Amino acid sequence: MFKNFLRFHTFAQIQIKMRIDILTIFPEMFEGPFSHSIIKRAKEKNVVEIFTHNIRDYSTSKHKSVDDYPFGGDAGMVMMIEPIALCIEKLKSERKYDEVIYMSPDGELLDQKLSNKCSLFNNIIILCGHYKGIDERISEHFITKEISIGDYVLSGGELAAAVFCDSIIRLIPGVLNDETSALSDSFQDNLLSPPVYTRPADFRGWKVPEILLSGNEKLIKEWQMEKAIERTKQRRQGLFNSH
Repeated sequence: MFKNFLRFHTFAQIQIKMRIDILTIFPEMFEGPFSHSIIKRAKEKNVVEIFTHNIRDYSTSKHKSVDDYPFGGDAGMVMMIEPIALCIEKLKSERKYDEVIYMSPDGELLDQKLSNKCSLFNNIIILCGHYKGIDERISEHFITKEISIGDYVLSGGELAAAVFCDSIIRLIPGVLNDETSALSDSFQDNLLSPPVYTRPADFRGWKVPEILLSGNEKLIKEWQMEKAIERTKQRRQGLFNSH
């Protein structure tokens, strides 16, 4: 299944660069995650562009406020509609976007299937929420997809956005040195990855399974599939039962 995805991905991305626009009140939070490792390599290879936009720059208030008290008298603050709307409208006036995504605990749970799908997009907007969330009218009129990275609450959407970006950028052809390494990632085909080993083959008497040293590719692949199924059944029964 994933091999077909990879072939389509390679075809779809010919001479096409992914652009990601992130709306946030803390753009500096992305400097670390996006300046190292796989995402840094993707940017250097010019297969992805990432732009952060400070929502405060679009506030029309004297103090550049982006939050206010909620109607109804509940505790906490809510991100205001105007600065977010102005920023999204400006970006959409400049290009077409495949999705306007809001990182939200209410959203669709991020999994490998969703990452595969989103990695095929050309242009996406990602909105990072804060406080008690965003004015619901933003969701009603601008957001096309809500995504959650888990059933828990973070202080803001920046960390979730960084996780989401990493999960899709690494799938773009040309980002990984060996594109086929993504074929054996956990959750591709709803299985966890099999155990992996490297040198030395014998450390303190702890030995690498002989089959991996045999050079017999057919038997190695069979062993890896057997171990992947075994590990998934033991550790993620729900994932195993989805087969």
